[in-house]
Amino acid sequence: MLHLKVQFLDDSQKIFVVDQKSCGKGLFNLTCSHLNLAEKEYFGLEFRSQAGNHVWLEPLKPITKQVKNPKEVLFKFMVKFFPVDPGHLREELTRYLFTLQIKKDLALGQLPCSDKSAALLVSHLLQCKGRKLEMYGIRPPPASDGEGTQINLAVTHMGVLVLRGNTKINTFNWSKIRKLSFKRKHFLIKLHANISALCKDTLEFTMASRDACKAFWKTCVEYHAFFRLSEEPKSKPKALLCSKGSSFRYSGRTQRQLLEHGRKAKMKSLPFESCFLGSL
Repeated sequence: MLHLKVQFLDDSQKIFVVDQKSCGKGLFNLTCSHLNLAEKEYFGLEFRSQAGNHVWLEPLKPITKQVKNPKEVLFKFMVKFFPVDPGHLREELTRYLFTLQIKKDLALGQLPCSDKSAALLVSHLLQCKGRKLEMYGIRPPPASDGEGTQINLAVTHMGVLVLRGNTKINTFNWSKIRKLSFKRKHFLIKLHANISALCKDTLEFTMASRDACKAFWKTCVEYHAFFRLSEEPKSKPKALLCSKGSSFRYSGRTQRQLLEHGRKAKMKSLPFESCFLGSL
């Protein structure tokens, strides 16, 4: 058996026991059950890889094949997908966890904004006004473009963004992208013919390492599936986001399925005690 440590958004920690052959989904489900969390697909477990990169624990892959010494690793329960409208979050607990995540990002400087904007963001988050902040939901890894200029890449519900500092300099909506792939530490964006007529057919960005590049590609695969597909994919990624030699795919309900379930079930919000996660 594996005894694995998970840290929650209030920095409290808990040890979960899973089978030696358990996949990532096993640990994640135990974590969500502990929280009594219904809208679990918005969240994930992040850990620091041996190479020093922050990566998401894959649901369908054995934990021991993802982490060399899982007993020595701290898995962090975090928001993984930021919806364009926080009003889509049905449960009070889900909104509360999002508030904790935004607070943590602000405190760590991972959500750059003025003090005034930070105060307004926290106070209005539950009123669905966090979404108006320029960097809401963006966690951009460093990269460089074809000319060697230092930039950052990010993925959101709308597609892939290119940033210089905190300024968006380009947006590639999913509808513009024909294929995303990676080769070693190079991240490639192939555009549709009507788009590439105005610029290059393939845009290439260099990231810090192959592991960092692969991790970002996987994030793109999951974001595309969660926000764009009508239901959970049952097979390997379609041509849009495929990469040679990889069968990685998103696992879980899509946002559309979450919203439809909420409308059909008309469930009451699950009660929760905020004290178990600390106060705001």
